[in-house]
Amino acid sequence: MTTAPRRLLPFLAPLTDALTEPAYALVRFVAGAFLVPHGMWKLFGITGGTHEQMVGFFAGIGLQPAELLVYAVGLVEFIGGILIALGLLTRPAALAATITTGVAAFYFHLPLGFYVENGGAEFALLWTAVLLMVAIRGGGRFSLDRLAGVEF
Repeated sequence: MTTAPRRLLPFLAPLTDALTEPAYALVRFVAGAFLVPHGMWKLFGITGGTHEQMVGFFAGIGLQPAELLVYAVGLVEFIGGILIALGLLTRPAALAATITTGVAAFYFHLPLGFYVENGGAEFALLWTAVLLMVAIRGGGRFSLDRLAGVEF
């Protein structure tokens, strides 16, 4: 039998207990919403560059077939980001996003080092960890998955 750890500041328990689910919903929403502009760039050539530039970048780092992969990653980021933010089909959307950000982190960013200032893996690894947590936990209390009564 496991027992809950003793809280050092027990008077805060009602506050932290009440904020746990809304805080998770906020993290899930922000993670999803922040993916959307990345997908918009890849799919529609807005919010950062052109679609063609992204295809050229993928091809330049050896990701082939570049155009197909740009569309696939763009869809995961755009549609998946919206789904994650809303908490709808949360686990499959977050799992797909975990895979794409993990590939970016290890395939492209890690060879450049750790720090994001040098193009390193720091930020991409953080994205991957957050999205993995969402994939494992699911939509949570404040999600369309919960409202529909269905979770993967």
